[in-house]
This record gives sequence, C-alpha cells and structure tokens, in this order.
Amino acid sequence: MHQDPPRRSRRAIWISAAVAFVLLLGGGGFAAWKLEWFSGNGDSVSFGKAPASAVPAAGEPSPAAPSAPPTPTGDPDVLLPTGPKSDFKQTAKLDDGTVIAKTRLAGAKSGFEGDVWVWTPKEYDEAKYEKSAFPVLIALPGGNGFPSNYWSDRSLGLQKAIGEGVRAGTSLPFIVVMPVLNPDSKYYYDGADIPGQPKMGTWIAEDVPAFAKANFRTYKSRDGWAFMGSSSGAFVGMKTVLQYPDRFKAVIASGGEIVPDSPLWKGHQAEMDANNPEKLAQKLIDGNGPEVYINFQVGTKETGKERMTRFQQQYGKGPVKTTIRDIQNGEHNGWHYVRGMKEGSLEWISKVLKGPQPATG
Repeated sequence: MHQDPPRRSRRAIWISAAVAFVLLLGGGGFAAWKLEWFSGNGDSVSFGKAPASAVPAAGEPSPAAPSAPPTPTGDPDVLLPTGPKSDFKQTAKLDDGTVIAKTRLAGAKSGFEGDVWVWTPKEYDEAKYEKSAFPVLIALPGGNGFPSNYWSDRSLGLQKAIGEGVRAGTSLPFIVVMPVLNPDSKYYYDGADIPGQPKMGTWIAEDVPAFAKANFRTYKSRDGWAFMGSSSGAFVGMKTVLQYPDRFKAVIASGGEIVPDSPLWKGHQAEMDANNPEKLAQKLIDGNGPEVYINFQVGTKETGKERMTRFQQQYGKGPVKTTIRDIQNGEHNGWHYVRGMKEGSLEWISKVLKGPQPATG
C-alpha cells in the first residue's frame, strides 16, 4: 500500500509555493494587492437577496410561517434555505465584486467543529434566479487540509475560472463550498470515519452538505452535487462520490491517490476496505449503478497517471464513468489544476450536473 512520503513531498511543494508567493508581494505591488483583495475583509456577508427574516439565525427558533411559495420553474427538486443561517465574514473579494467568506461550523452528526469557506457566483444574486437552486461544488484541498482550505485563496483562480466559464458558456455557476479536510495537521484521515478518530467522513459527506442546504438554494437530488479536489482532497472527493452515489454525482480528482493510506487505519482493515475506491467502484458495477462520473486530472510533469489509468481500465465500466485529462506541462499544484479545469474539466462536469433555471414570464 502506498504510504506517507508522497504526501510529505506534496506538502513541501505547497509550502515552497506559499513562500514564493509571499516574496512576490513586495513594494507597491503589495499595496495594490492588499487594497484589491482585502477591502471589506472581516465584514459580515449575507449571500442572496432574501430578507434577513426569511431564515432564522443560529440559535434562534424558526418562526411560524406559511410554506415557501413555489419556484418560478415549478421544479420540485429546488430546496430553499432550511436554516439556521450561518454567520459569514469576508476573507477575500474578487474583481467581479463577488466575495469568499468564512464561517465556523459545528457538525451536528460528526461532532467535529471546523471552518468552512463559501463563494457564490454573481448569478446567485440575480433576480431571475432568486427562487432557483444552484449546483454545489465541494472543493477539497490536499496537503494538511487544516487549519485552512487553500481553494479559498483567490490567487489560485478557482472562483475566477468558474465566473469566466459561466460568461463563456462552458461552466455552470457553482456555489463553491470549501471545508477543512482534516481535524489537525498531524495526520491525514482519508476523509473517513476511522475508528477512534474524529469522524471526518461524516463531516464531509453529511455535515458540510447540510450546512449548504441550510444557507443556500440547492437541489434536493444528486444532480446538483459534486466534488473537486487535489492530492489527498482528490482521493476524498472520489471516495465520497463512490460511497454515496445517491447524494453526489461527479468529481474532478486532480493528482490524487486511488486507495486509502492513512497510518491511522492500522488494525481496522474492514473499515479501510469500506473506504477504498476500488472496492466501492466494484460494488457499483456489481449493483449496476447508479452512474457516477470521475474526471481525473494529472499534469504531464507529475507522477501518478499510471494509477489513474489502471483504475480506469479495471473499474471504468458500467455505471462508473471515467475520463483522464492530461494537463500539458502541469505540475502537482492548484494553479495547474485550475488551468486543467479551464481547459475542459469545468465544461465536462457542467454537462453532467443541473444548472439554475431562470424565472419565466
């Protein structure tokens, strides 16, 4: 089984990239960057244009109210925010005026408490979509995955890529939800409920989606739910889609592992097998579905494609739909994975998910 060293090398890559990024922020360039990216940081953020009274705040009782009016599209799959709403604080602002904001989530089912970042596209605030659901893309980081989620850093360009894709007609306007992946920076937990450890599988698969449903207009069905991730986050996203195909439909998995390899699995073989994408894929094949969609991304300057190719050859059949995207001159980092998404992976995942529907008439 593949063990810790590759994960450590990836962590080193991210640390080096972060140091290089900081060194670039010198002189007047830093001042401009600070003005643009930090304006309004720490301010409270309210997503959507629903009245503040529409959703109860955390800790407040839900007021008695009539049922929500039907959506303009009449789509029974639309779920309006269930509440209670979270308290969001801005952490970054994009050029198009959209913001990334953070909140603290106490997972009701996992018992784990951690930070979650969210970004919504401009379309989410448009009047014609005010009663439409939006697809959710849960973005998972690699490396430590704690105490931050590097996809919430606007410098990687994920949110910008989605916004540009929407305008170009190659991407759906996703709500991007970015939780911490691990409960600490000492171990990696494979996004799973390892016996005796924090229930990170329940955090990712249940608490984070429940949080999104509480705060945003989402779809009830799996047609509006997907993952993307890099490195260890790619593994967790793929594993979760294969574990819960009734809840999630697709994943963009960039530069990740294929099998669980946390050292914390020692002595828990059965539980580890239940979190092994190869065994989960075979179970779906044997049960004839439901269909799931896995888009691997790999840079031509990194290792790991052979693992993806082997998985595709052995398990990419029947309901398990797999593709592999080569990122030319791509290395093991978020910037290059976002480039791969712009070059085709965003369009790929947008074709298998459900987008928002504008009001008619």
